[in-house]
Amino acid sequence: MVTRTSAMAMPRSASRRRYDVAFFDLYGTLVDIRTDESSPCAWAALCGAIGRLDPSSPYRDEPSARDAFDCAMALLEPADAGEHYEPDMLPVYRALLPGLSGEAATRAARELAWTFRRACTNLLRLYPGVHEMLDALRSGGLRVVLLSNAQSCYTRPELALLGLDAALDRIVISSEEGVRKPSAALYRRALEREGLSDRPDRAVMVGNDVRCDILGAAAAGVDGVYVRTAISPAGDPHVCPQAVLTLRGDPAPDYAALLDFLLG
Repeated sequence: MVTRTSAMAMPRSASRRRYDVAFFDLYGTLVDIRTDESSPCAWAALCGAIGRLDPSSPYRDEPSARDAFDCAMALLEPADAGEHYEPDMLPVYRALLPGLSGEAATRAARELAWTFRRACTNLLRLYPGVHEMLDALRSGGLRVVLLSNAQSCYTRPELALLGLDAALDRIVISSEEGVRKPSAALYRRALEREGLSDRPDRAVMVGNDVRCDILGAAAAGVDGVYVRTAISPAGDPHVCPQAVLTLRGDPAPDYAALLDFLLG
């Protein structure tokens, strides 16, 4: 396992760089998070927000809100959905506000989703050195792109809260694309947007999930850098042989070693 902690060397010239684009997973790679969506406090907050946003809603108590939430979720996935289909959950929150319509309903649904997300989140923080690492990569000539399995109604507010929205060159979120990692289709879509459809070898994926981030990237011809953190899948190894580099991830990702590999 790579455990280098030295500062980065002088960046390589464009002709000598290994990669032009670095894709990053979010949760467990850039951000440490703990959530509990079964928390009674979270559902109480949701019901309170429903009553405030749509006083006529019949879903202002927890049992009816849970039932309506589950029913709306079940309707999101079409019968012909593929294995890696990713729905957008915002319509679920709109369904809890039947007295609203149009743009007002969309705004209220976003507020409702964010209320629930905040209430069920016990920890949300950047790993130490994230901004410095992203700045160093961009200064060294790489584009940094988020490629995350996530719900936009939760993740975009979190990116803004943590200051990551301005630190990234592009943001690709599975719920906005209708497909999630490890689908090679999502990687190919991200490559196309970076002008690398024919040069996947010029991109690298950095993530903490072997299946989604390393094997999924490999299926699209993209190298993977693996870091096992506390919220990696329980069965994932500490070292991934399919990755071009494995980083130390405890207590936080070894970004210095990543910079040394990408820019040194």
